[in-house]
Amino acid sequence: MTTPPTIRVMVVDDSSVVRQLVQQLLAQTTDIRVIGTAPDPVFALRKMQQEWPDVILLDIEMPRMDGITFLRQIMSTRPTPVIMCSARAMGQGGLAAEALAAGAVSVIARPQLGVRDFLHEAVAELAGAIRAAMLAGPGGRGTTMVTRSVPLTDDLRMVKAASREMLHDDGWASGLQRYTADAVLTPPGPQDGYCPPTARIVAIGASTGGPQALERVLGRLDGRCPGIVVVQHMPQRFTRSFAERLHRVSGAEVKEAEHQDLVLPGRVLIAPGGKHLVVRRDGQQYYVETLDGPLVSRHKPSVDVLFRSLAKAAGRNAVGIIMTGMGDDGARGMREMADCGAATYAQDEASSVVFGMPKEAIHMGGVGDVLPLEHISAVIEQYASREPQ
Repeated sequence: MTTPPTIRVMVVDDSSVVRQLVQQLLAQTTDIRVIGTAPDPVFALRKMQQEWPDVILLDIEMPRMDGITFLRQIMSTRPTPVIMCSARAMGQGGLAAEALAAGAVSVIARPQLGVRDFLHEAVAELAGAIRAAMLAGPGGRGTTMVTRSVPLTDDLRMVKAASREMLHDDGWASGLQRYTADAVLTPPGPQDGYCPPTARIVAIGASTGGPQALERVLGRLDGRCPGIVVVQHMPQRFTRSFAERLHRVSGAEVKEAEHQDLVLPGRVLIAPGGKHLVVRRDGQQYYVETLDGPLVSRHKPSVDVLFRSLAKAAGRNAVGIIMTGMGDDGARGMREMADCGAATYAQDEASSVVFGMPKEAIHMGGVGDVLPLEHISAVIEQYASREPQ
């Protein structure tokens, strides 16, 4: 088995006890090295400009600049996997949700057991999160990041990065076996490209940068849009509130998908965190199933699983859209959709927070057209008025 590369970590926390203990505990691993610690983001940035870390462990509440503000600025200038750690994270769900919506890989809370006890209990989970974040994050893992020449002190309200579902230590310990969509669905066959005509159905996949991008896309749609199914990489506890937020800004109905929900015109179904979303067809009607199973392309829900299910169930009646995000989840599924006759689109690099998933889908040959974010809503609306295939 190949030895994993050394992962460079920066610890940013105003507690000297936490900084020292994290450094001591991570020193027990063979593949993680703390390259620096800092009591606040201002000191951290100075050190990071000398050597940029692979993963950042970041407190939420700190002097001079809070962690969420720093997180947003990092994600807008140099996207880097960030794990948030705070005593208040679980007690104040709004802070945790805000951190995830701003781009945190995960949010770890300190239970009321004392700092030292918490860190000893959490070191395996923390190390696993760091390892998984490194594998999926930008820089040296086949993901292109968008680097903008904007000072870190600027107000960057327009940049919201997607949340990521946390991957656990057991996957790394077993060699991080990477499952494909085969673990959930059989591959599409030659007959899947010849589905009977139905109404159009649109599938969207997104990760880092997705929450804000989806808000902008869905906010321009009304109840006349085709049925839409969405996978946004996001932990289980936050997909329902995310769907509710999208519902408030969209003219369409937006809800977290439930098992056997119908896919209807004017309805958007958001995959629940921790479940794969699969589309099935019953005659002219599409419906969804929420399935358990292994992580596919290191995610659950997985875009690859959703896209494959559309290739099989809808064929040329489907439209696939892959948007901003780290990694390559969805690239294989989009190629399968294209091979079955679906129309396929990718968000362009200029409008992506992280040009990873769209780039990989383009490289795999499954993308029919590349669009800026501002044009995606119009494309979706066009399919509402087109005759079925």
